[in-house]
Amino acid sequence: MQDDGLQIDTPAIAAPAVPAKPQLSWREKRWERRRKRKFAEEVLGWILVPLILAGCYGLVVAVLAALGTTPGAVVQALGQARGAL
Repeated sequence: MQDDGLQIDTPAIAAPAVPAKPQLSWREKRWERRRKRKFAEEVLGWILVPLILAGCYGLVVAVLAALGTTPGAVVQALGQARGAL
């Protein structure tokens, strides 16, 4: 055959049709948002709670050091006071 510069359109192989996702109702959308928010809150909780506790411990130690005592001495004094009762 001779090439005349004409191109013959060959039919393209069609991809299988992907069914469209059904539109979510407002309740389903709300449930998805709530689920994502709860997950984010859990992650923040696992990060922030230890930081807050460590900060509180550091604050207590700093205040006791400013008062000239230590947590061990306070616990020992409370034990003696409880023993005296």
